[in-house]
Amino acid sequence: MNKIVPSIDDAISDIRDGATIMIGYFGGPGEPPCWLIRALARRGIKDLTLISNMPGWGRTLIPVFAEKMKHLIKYPSWWDDPGLLVENGQVKKAICSWASGMTPSNVNDFEKRFRAHEVELEMVPQGTLAERIRAGKANIPAFYVPTGVGTLAEEGKEVRVFHGKKYILEHALTADFALIHAHKADRWGNLVYQGTSRSFNATMAGAAAVTIAEVDEIVELGEIDPEEIVTPAIYVNRVVARPRDEVEKW
Repeated sequence: MNKIVPSIDDAISDIRDGATIMIGYFGGPGEPPCWLIRALARRGIKDLTLISNMPGWGRTLIPVFAEKMKHLIKYPSWWDDPGLLVENGQVKKAICSWASGMTPSNVNDFEKRFRAHEVELEMVPQGTLAERIRAGKANIPAFYVPTGVGTLAEEGKEVRVFHGKKYILEHALTADFALIHAHKADRWGNLVYQGTSRSFNATMAGAAAVTIAEVDEIVELGEIDPEEIVTPAIYVNRVVARPRDEVEKW
């Protein structure tokens, strides 16, 4: 069994217009699959439904954010996030927990497009978003949560009372493709992550029909301690390595 594909472009070659895609991302600390994102941008695939913690800063705001946070986070020159797809007009809808820019004076492209009625938005509390994705992976169709009761998050949803407390019915999220980033993989697709970059990358693995892992390094079978594997190979369909020279520069 070998899930390694030869190139970034090959890894996303069957993603079509109108696809629903998950992209592992959590702002600065949760490193996205930058090369897979750029490959999608090059192909010009459109009408995408994006499921991500946020639709991204994009190339307009990443330099601004990098300057503001330089004492905490170092951004490499090759960094791109889902905002690149938004800026290209490839996203028709986002399902996320944070959609705006950093401040009222630093507005991302998604917020501009949303205010212009060019994109759709489904806002989901962050913990609920993670659980909806996890439920999709576990084939659990729906579940109840107390988060959002009495707010806009409750509108149009079933509410039930358990033990005297109100709960909202939330439905699982799945996708056609999940694009994630991991630190290391073997050819079977076992994954380990590095630091905070685990975030939604690990959560989304297996929640889509096809999970594609962009990794810093591919190692031989047996080099990853079984006790350290975070995402088992069963949740991964394709593995592709980042360009070694770029990763080593970083």
